[in-house]
Amino acid sequence: MIPNAYEVSPELLRKTIDPSEFELDGTRESEALEGVIGQQRALSALEFGLGMKERGFNVYVAGPHGSGKMTTIRAFLENLAGKQETPPDWCYVNNFEDPYSPTVLNLPAGMGQRLKQDMKNMIEHLRKEIPKSFESEQYSGRKEEITGALTRRKAEIVEGFGEIASHSGFVVQSTPFGVALMPVLGERVLSDAEFHALPVEAQQKIQERKVKLEEQFKQATKEIREIEQKAQEQTQELDRKVILYVVGGLIEDLESKFKDFESVLHYLSLVQKAILENIAAFKPVAGQEALVTALAGRDPDLIFRKYEVNVFVDNSKNEGAPVVLELNPTFNNLFGRVEKEAQFASFTTDFTLIKSGALHRANGGYLVVHAEDLLRNPFSWDGLKRMLQSCEIQIEDLGERLGFMATKSLRPQPIPLNVKVVLVGSPLIYHLMLAYDNDFVELFKVKADFDTQMKLNAENVRSFFGFLCAFCKKENIRPLDSSAVAKVLEHACRMAEEKDNLSTQFGALANVIREADYWASLENSESITAESVRKALDSKVYRCNLIQERLQDLMLRGTILMSTTGTCIGRVNALSVVDMGDYAFGRPNKITASIGPGRAGILDIEREVKLGGPLHSKGILVLGGYLTRRYAQEAPLSLSCRLVFEQSYSAIDGDSASSAELSALLSALSGLPVSQGIAITGSVNQLGELQAIGGVNEKVEGFFDLCKARGLDGNQGVIIPRSNIQNLMLREDVVEAVRSKTFHVWAATNIDQAMEVLTETPAGDRTLTDRFPPNTVNYMVEHRLNEMAKCLSKLEASSAREYHEIR
Repeated sequence: MIPNAYEVSPELLRKTIDPSEFELDGTRESEALEGVIGQQRALSALEFGLGMKERGFNVYVAGPHGSGKMTTIRAFLENLAGKQETPPDWCYVNNFEDPYSPTVLNLPAGMGQRLKQDMKNMIEHLRKEIPKSFESEQYSGRKEEITGALTRRKAEIVEGFGEIASHSGFVVQSTPFGVALMPVLGERVLSDAEFHALPVEAQQKIQERKVKLEEQFKQATKEIREIEQKAQEQTQELDRKVILYVVGGLIEDLESKFKDFESVLHYLSLVQKAILENIAAFKPVAGQEALVTALAGRDPDLIFRKYEVNVFVDNSKNEGAPVVLELNPTFNNLFGRVEKEAQFASFTTDFTLIKSGALHRANGGYLVVHAEDLLRNPFSWDGLKRMLQSCEIQIEDLGERLGFMATKSLRPQPIPLNVKVVLVGSPLIYHLMLAYDNDFVELFKVKADFDTQMKLNAENVRSFFGFLCAFCKKENIRPLDSSAVAKVLEHACRMAEEKDNLSTQFGALANVIREADYWASLENSESITAESVRKALDSKVYRCNLIQERLQDLMLRGTILMSTTGTCIGRVNALSVVDMGDYAFGRPNKITASIGPGRAGILDIEREVKLGGPLHSKGILVLGGYLTRRYAQEAPLSLSCRLVFEQSYSAIDGDSASSAELSALLSALSGLPVSQGIAITGSVNQLGELQAIGGVNEKVEGFFDLCKARGLDGNQGVIIPRSNIQNLMLREDVVEAVRSKTFHVWAATNIDQAMEVLTETPAGDRTLTDRFPPNTVNYMVEHRLNEMAKCLSKLEASSAREYHEIR
């Protein structure tokens, strides 16, 4: 008869939430909770890390997927950032001294756009007004005065020199090669042939007079050049005055507006100087010249780009510090880039094509990045480390940095960096970075650990209730009535695998509520009920349990041999969990043990064929320790045993089957048959104590489904470690079957209690004579081991005699 003392009562198999206990009256008129629940430890770490102003106190947020990390972080940071000052705007402007190194300007939030617009308006005004000034009658008259004076003076010099030349027998003539002095005979200019026909003495005299005149001619030419130079300077000065008249007032207005910013004042002075040095760009373009420019494909507006302002980071719309979430942290997306544009079959760039990265936009605030995405993108983590260490952001061309490109590009001035970086990732990535990157611990000194569970108490239930209200309002979902709220809380307990805890996997819970809303809509219900939640959970199982049904069908047809009735020696039903990622279910397994005399000990067939993992192998080795401690204190353990998972063709790991393996071994040793309607799960130590395992709900339900499919006879059930009772959140149909005595759940503290349930035979404790009572499990096991030891001794003695006889 199976002892009832080990049976678990139905009340302990599932945590049932009473809505009245926590005053859950539905979410229709309840107040929504804005904030984070169940993560006090993580919030404390975030407050500390983000509150520290020293370098290196960036935060790594660790936690499993779906625990609400990102939602929590964004809400926390936005609340914190709203209380802080808005960081300044950052602008890139042309460096007129070195165009390849654009200058950066720092202005209060909103002032960057004002400067950009003011500069744009000023240049547009200059482009309209300066040509008008050059076309004015006043400018034309003054220019004609300068030109006329030049012409008259040149004429006077030429006329004076002509008279001197005439008195010396020469005239001044223009030739294709310039101005030339030609000798005159009478009133006729001599040709070269006539000149060479003259007597030598006459030629020499003419040549001497020509040499003297050439010296005078050089002086006259020099004077003309000086006059032209002076006229040109006067024209340029006139142009400067015209432009300065138009520009000066505008620049003064801008200087007055930005008088508190020395960097802007210095920039404006350079702009004025550059405009005065580039007067030709503002002068009217003649029709033919404009046509040539258009046919060449050149944009006349490009020459005025140098006076634009590139508002690199615009914080004018921010209220408080920025919070930037970068979902694609490539090198360029993080640290900015210098874009290029095609022109004349080549690529060109300038300071207006500098684009900001997430780190620039988060400067003065907070940058949130997924750690896995950061590590997946080449050079992103390396670049982030370098800039956090140097406290400045330097825009680099990635191709140039790698040596793939040697073209000349811009090298913008770096921007000072003041940012808090929040990396979000799994605990595994955190520990790997901690182990393999020495810089990581110096840059991310704070870890915020997100828990997967929170205590089931009144305070957390109220917070959880507030989360449901906020979620329903945000998603425009039907309100949950009190029964639905209780059902969601029960499901949260099952997800946590703890009766006294609630899961913080809010992403998965939110999906349950969305699906429940769908089922409520099909019923035209005004609210989500417990039945809607139950349908949502059942439909999720139905969509995902195809493989589970196939395996169960194979067992029902006898393809996989799995007995749920009768008894058998050395064969025990074990339980394992198959995790499909989105769904996990329990699978019954058959374990058999075969024994005989020998010194081999316990041989794990799974390990021998390399299908057993290290944890499973550990569990097998523990069994040998238990047998030695329990039965081999007076003589060596003389046993050769084979243990195997029957019809298992995949890798096995974990020690949760060690109790089933030990039960099969003890059954084989004692000769006591084991009930095949009972399955057992649990880890066992060398003292024979059953230890808690994971997936206990799925394991119990997996065996229950198989027994139910074959027909419950009232003798079937599952043995679990007593320490797993707190993890039980079984399905309601399983609880109902236990309540009706058609299925059972037993909780054992040690392997003796488990064997009593499996064999319906007392386990037996050692008496004062250090012997087990007759007709007990342990007595039969010890007796069998002693018999095998004697048998082995006889065999060894016989072998020794035969050996000596042969010798």
